[in-house]
Amino acid sequence: MRLIGYPALKEAAKTAFLIIFSLLFVSTQSFEHSHQNSGIDKGDYVILLHGLTRSNRSMKKIEESLSGYGYRVINVDYPSTEHPIEYLANNVLSDVIARCSTSSGSKINFVTHSLGGIIVRYYLKHHKLTNLGRVVMLSPPNKGSELVDNLKDSYFFKKRHGPAGQQLGTDERSVPHNLGPVDFDLGVITGNISFNLISSVILPGPDDGVVSVESAKVEGMTDFIVMPSSHTFIMMSKNVIKQIIHFLENGEFDHSESRRI
Repeated sequence: MRLIGYPALKEAAKTAFLIIFSLLFVSTQSFEHSHQNSGIDKGDYVILLHGLTRSNRSMKKIEESLSGYGYRVINVDYPSTEHPIEYLANNVLSDVIARCSTSSGSKINFVTHSLGGIIVRYYLKHHKLTNLGRVVMLSPPNKGSELVDNLKDSYFFKKRHGPAGQQLGTDERSVPHNLGPVDFDLGVITGNISFNLISSVILPGPDDGVVSVESAKVEGMTDFIVMPSSHTFIMMSKNVIKQIIHFLENGEFDHSESRRI
């Protein structure tokens, strides 16, 4: 039997690579074209606020999806561990809102993760936003988190999570406890998958590893849905992003879709 020489193998491998690369390039180009033209230019804003100790990179997938759907997205990168919630709402978030509130007829929507939802609640409790659209919160500690109750006095927790982290407990002094019911169009998405067995022992009932399902709820919310996601990765789930868009467009979640997951 005659063996194929090394030059022939090298040439065959090169040809195969070029074919595969061409197919992938065409496929990617087709996807990007359809993604960019999937929605009309709505002209409304969506402000994204990441969670505690995170950055706006964690919200990048949501940013790309909403931008492709026609929204004007502002993916905020803010110092979540350096200031208390009051400062983050009254200074950081207010400055962001000022950048887009002058557009005539444009609505300002919010999509938040964890701490970001409490910042928005604090802002809207103390400020009137006449062009407010809809708000979607991912895994918000709307009733606080029992994890904070147990860990807030430790040096490591204080050092890593800063003043805002100290404010997210469930006691009467916590910020979530003192915000009261919401009076705006709010959809809450939370997860029920935990990769942290220790935290799940502390948290009551089903949880996402940081916030219990029950603690994500808030009086006055418009809709609520539980998705098979963890606290850390919920903002990267394709199915969660579909629900975000559905709520922004319709004011409710697609509960029939969630039952098929």
